[in-house]
Amino acid sequence: MTVPAVPEPLRGVQWKGGLEDGSLVLLDQTLLPSQIIYREITSVEPLRQAIIDLAVRGAPAIGIAGAYGLVLHLVPTARSQVGAGSEILEEALEHGLQRLVTSRPTAVNLKWALERMRECYLRHVGHLTALEMCARLLMEAKRIHREDAELCQRIAENGAALLPKSGGVFTHCNTGALATGGVGTALGCIIEAFRAGKTISAFAGETRPLLQGARLTAAELRSNNIPVTLVTDSMAALLMQQGRIQAVIVGADRITANGDVANKIGTYSLAVLAKHHGIPFYVAAPYSTFDLRLASGSEIEIEQRHGDEIRRPQGAVFAPADIPVYNPAFDVTPANLITAIITERGVITKPTTATVARLMG
Repeated sequence: MTVPAVPEPLRGVQWKGGLEDGSLVLLDQTLLPSQIIYREITSVEPLRQAIIDLAVRGAPAIGIAGAYGLVLHLVPTARSQVGAGSEILEEALEHGLQRLVTSRPTAVNLKWALERMRECYLRHVGHLTALEMCARLLMEAKRIHREDAELCQRIAENGAALLPKSGGVFTHCNTGALATGGVGTALGCIIEAFRAGKTISAFAGETRPLLQGARLTAAELRSNNIPVTLVTDSMAALLMQQGRIQAVIVGADRITANGDVANKIGTYSLAVLAKHHGIPFYVAAPYSTFDLRLASGSEIEIEQRHGDEIRRPQGAVFAPADIPVYNPAFDVTPANLITAIITERGVITKPTTATVARLMG
C-alpha cells in the first residue's frame, strides 16, 4: 500500500548549509497560494529587493532574514583575506546594515536584529579573525531565529488564555509561521486557543491591497484545522453588529513607549469598530517590536508603497493607469483603543507609558 507523503510545513525563512557554502532560503510569499517557490539568496542586494517586494514579510521574519543576510554579505570579504583580523569587516558591515535597514522603514524588528548583529561584532572585534567573526555572527543570527520561535510560543500561550471559550475571532493581515520564526503571534494565539479546546472560529479579513489575509492567513488556519471564514475588510462592521465577533486580535510592526501600535493598514479601523461594539481588541507582539525611543505613534515613519499595488493588483487592471493613489502600508492604532498587548513577558492591559515601561523595562 502506498502511503501519501505528508507535506512539509511552509517556512518563510531558512538557513541552509554551513558558513562558507551557506545560503538564505526564502519562501516567495508573493506567489502564494498558487505557487510554492523557494528562493535561494546568497548576497545582500537580492535580499534587500526580496524584503521590498514582500517575498519575505512579517516584522519578525524580516528581522531574522536581515540577520542572516548580513552574514552572507560579510563572508566574501573574510574569504578574500584569510587569517586577517575581524577589523577588515567593519566597512562591509556598515554597508550591509544600511542597505538592509532602509528596505522597510516602519517595522522595527529589522533594525533591532541588525543592531543586535552589530553589537555582537563590536563585542568580539579584535579577538577573532574575519572568518571566525562571520562564524560567530552566524551563530547570533541562528540564535535570533531560535529565540523568535520560543517567544512566539510564549505569546501564543499568553494570548490563548485571553481569547473567548467560543465564538468568532477576527484577525487581520498575516501573523503566523510565514511571518515569524515560530507558530506566529496573533495567529499563534488563535492556534493555541483552538488546541487548548476552545471552540472558536476565525474570520480572516482579506487585507487589501495585497491580500495577505486571503492568500496566507486563510491557508495557514486551514492547515491547522481551524474553522476559518474569509471576508472582505469592509465586512467587519456588519459581523460585529450581528454579534458574530467576540474578539479581534492582530500583530504589530512597531509599538511605541505609550502603547500606540503601527500595523498593517486597516488595523486602526478595526480597533475603532471593536471599541464601538464593546469587543476586546488585542495586539500580539514580541519585545523586539517595541521601540521605546519613540514616545507615541505620531513619530512612526509610515511606508508609502507603489500605486500599482492598488491600480494593478497582481497584474490585473483595476483602475485607470494614471489615477493618483495613496497607498500607506501601515496605520497607527492609539493605545486607548487597545484592550491589551500580549507579549512573551506577559500582558499589558490598557497600555499606557507607565504600563508599557513596567513590563518592558
